[in-house]
Amino acid sequence: MASQPCDGCGTAVSIGGGITGIWASKSQPTEGIILELADDTEHFLCYDCIDRLPDDREVTAADVAGLGE
Repeated sequence: MASQPCDGCGTAVSIGGGITGIWASKSQPTEGIILELADDTEHFLCYDCIDRLPDDREVTAADVAGLGE
């Protein structure tokens, strides 16, 4: 299974697809997604970081940068 670092916390997150997991005996779900934010930036975030984003306003790159603090 391939992995990619979360833009919020830096943790290596498994991502589905690709040739790396084709012969794996057990499947592992993707643990994050790419979000396009209100300021037209894109960030790959794990589900834990997505849960920590504000839900009372539009999310920006500054909010993602604040996740690692």
